[in-house]
Amino acid sequence: MKLKYIFALIFFFNYSNSFSCDCKILDKETMINKALKYSDIVFYGEVIKFNPITGTYSFKIIELFKGETNAVLVKGTNSTSCSITPTKKDLWIVYANFNNDKTISISQCSPSMGLESHTGSYPPPPQKEEYFNIKNKDIKSLYRKVIELEYEKENLTNWINQLERLRIYKSDQNTISEKEKADLKIETYAKYIIISLIITTVLLLVLIFVVLMKKKSKS
Repeated sequence: MKLKYIFALIFFFNYSNSFSCDCKILDKETMINKALKYSDIVFYGEVIKFNPITGTYSFKIIELFKGETNAVLVKGTNSTSCSITPTKKDLWIVYANFNNDKTISISQCSPSMGLESHTGSYPPPPQKEEYFNIKNKDIKSLYRKVIELEYEKENLTNWINQLERLRIYKSDQNTISEKEKADLKIETYAKYIIISLIITTVLLLVLIFVVLMKKKSKS
């Protein structure tokens, strides 16, 4: 299928679901921050299976950034009218929440996106006025290809930026986790020292009391 038809399908998909999914218009930075905060699981993975009819799919997790799972494969389902369902084998950046049956659900309002399918990407920009004024078919076709390449480049840049941002986020979280572990060790040692001091003080008082009692009995 030609790229222009893919763009048309993406636009139609987003437009047809706009009535059932009320997403707030946010800039990419705010959207990612919000998704990182409220998502149960965030990962980079590959679509292994998908069924657009049943709205089910499976991801193989390549890199986990947030959340916990013991499985390499994660199953998903189109649980609401606001859910995204992958429609081809593709690499994805996923921000998802767990359903009651332990499957995941990907919201259209999240910055989740497929690398090749562009699912979750912003729709392509409308053609500029000068495009319609071009009379030569070859030049017009070339102009359209340039616009399509710019759109491809923008989405690829966005993909790479998101992936790098998530890796920085994961690194920061690991640093925080290590700091928390170190703080916990210090707190544990401090408690141990305080308890040791209390026990030592009590034993010293008992010893003093015994010595005093012995002196009193001798006198």
